[in-house]
Amino acid sequence: MPADLHTQKEKLIGFYRTHKRMPGYSEMCQLFGYASKNAVSKLVDRLIDAGVVRKDERGKLIPVLLNEEVPFVGYVEAGFPSPAEEVALDHVAIDDLLLGARERMYLLRVKGLSMVDAGIFEGDLLLVERTEQARVGDIVVACIDGEWTVKYLREKRGRKYLEPANESFPDLYPEESLEVGGVVRSVIRTYGRGI
Repeated sequence: MPADLHTQKEKLIGFYRTHKRMPGYSEMCQLFGYASKNAVSKLVDRLIDAGVVRKDERGKLIPVLLNEEVPFVGYVEAGFPSPAEEVALDHVAIDDLLLGARERMYLLRVKGLSMVDAGIFEGDLLLVERTEQARVGDIVVACIDGEWTVKYLREKRGRKYLEPANESFPDLYPEESLEVGGVVRSVIRTYGRGI
């Protein structure tokens, strides 16, 4: 990557980390010291060619290479303790690992305890892919009779229903409607720092 493009990438990373979003063209004029949106448009084309950003189907810029990779150093026992060695096995770009089809992804914060046996706790963030195409067994965000919830999608005798992952809660059968709004792709839990 040419030095000037690397500098622009670093400025874009700084903006993205501060504002948690990509800048608009007017903001990029100010950020990069350009006088016209035409100059920004040419820079955006170069950033797209370099794989730093891309455009979604609506033409909105999406970061591709803005998040740095984190080293993957091995495994840790969740059963009995074992000696651990830290060896860099690989590097993983967290945004690629979590996001997939970014233009269809959104976050929701969990309220309630109906999914604790699936490892989803109150306060967790769910990374959800917006889709109406869910498979039976998926954990879905669904609207049942006009109210939204997160549960397993199940089917019995050709009838779809929602099943919690906590035996203290009942299965939910729709009286009128059941619409899937998305499939849960990842659960994010933070310790000591909230989002």
